[in-house]
Amino acid sequence: MSTNDSFNSGRRGFLRAGTLAGVAALPAAMIGSACAGPAAETAATGDDALPESIRALESVAHRVVPITVDERRERLARAQQLMEASGIDAMFIGAGSSLVYFTGIRWGNSERLTGMVLTRSGDPVYVTPEFERERTLEQITFGHDVRGWHEDEDPYRLVAQVVRERGVGTGTLAMEEMVPFFRSKGIADALPQMKVVDAWPVTAGCRRIKSAAEIALMRLANENTLKVYEAVWRALKPGMSEKSISGLIGTAYARTGLQGGASVNVGKYTASPHGSLAPQTLVEGTPIIFDGGCRADGYTSDITRTVVVGEPNDSIRKVFDIVLEAQNAALAAARPGVAMGALDAAARKVISDAGYGPDYRYFTHRLGHGIGLDMHEWDYLVRGNQHLLEPGMTFSNEPGIYIEGQFGVRLEDILYVTEDGAGLMTPQSPSIDQPFG
Repeated sequence: MSTNDSFNSGRRGFLRAGTLAGVAALPAAMIGSACAGPAAETAATGDDALPESIRALESVAHRVVPITVDERRERLARAQQLMEASGIDAMFIGAGSSLVYFTGIRWGNSERLTGMVLTRSGDPVYVTPEFERERTLEQITFGHDVRGWHEDEDPYRLVAQVVRERGVGTGTLAMEEMVPFFRSKGIADALPQMKVVDAWPVTAGCRRIKSAAEIALMRLANENTLKVYEAVWRALKPGMSEKSISGLIGTAYARTGLQGGASVNVGKYTASPHGSLAPQTLVEGTPIIFDGGCRADGYTSDITRTVVVGEPNDSIRKVFDIVLEAQNAALAAARPGVAMGALDAAARKVISDAGYGPDYRYFTHRLGHGIGLDMHEWDYLVRGNQHLLEPGMTFSNEPGIYIEGQFGVRLEDILYVTEDGAGLMTPQSPSIDQPFG
């Protein structure tokens, strides 16, 4: 359930502003001393200062198998099929996760237009600032038609020129949903004879079903996140601040070779699903929530774990067990052909029947969201969503109970739909006493 993405400007992401900026590069001296409490944060230096559980982590970067050029070509062919079926003559995709998905080009979104024009047949045409031509060519693996525009020129006219060259200046132009309004308006104004529509039937139509290669990358990222969380849990000490714990997570990820981070909330602040910016200190017997992930070739994990240092009280144990039962109920309900909203209903019924209802009273958010290159993608496991599950879809499965002013518990693992049911990419958290089994 994490918030805005620091790794790209896609739909949603997981590094909490203010708390996590730069933690992956936090010096080992600061992280190591954090384990002894905030007062010692500048005392220790070097690798030896890190907790043993963090030092034991090994790089998994060598296990990352990137998406192949052939698979990206298959994606473009699928996009063109969906364009045909949807009556779309041309599509514009700007910087962001969909550009990565179809072409492999990783490009930051700015006021300068860079993007791809795709029509129903043929290779894509790339539009980019002329001074960025070489950097664009470095990332292109197929379809080397690059059109550059100079700083005193109108890039929208160039996009319109490309579309007209493809013979579709009077048809339907689909705009990828994350293209900023000022840019979509500029392109629309340059193509007044075209009808501009949302490209989601194509982008979501391709991206919501994951290939075996995508599932493998997501599984690796999620497995890595779980190992990082366990290593950090074993290093926790009373008196640590939420920032020092976040820093420890960043350092742990750095040792695994995958970029990642997590938001951390402690004690009463766990009663808010996205926590608080207030300073927090770890107290023995109170819950801590980790929520975040890492990336493998751009594909993200998203795991939440609720843990305790020392002995949790009976109330925390009770709530933890209810949330785990709710997560199991959602997993049991998942199979192809089932409405997405049914999974939310299954988890919510468990929580309400246990006395933490009705509706959103204590379980205050939807059950889950789609996930892939963006942490939050199509579709959503939420009440009323009648879209049907299909094999290859991936979602967070993250029920929670939040008791205002006291504590909260949330458990999150990534669910993937199979031909005859569903599974989770990581083992569940079995108990509050042994959260990693």
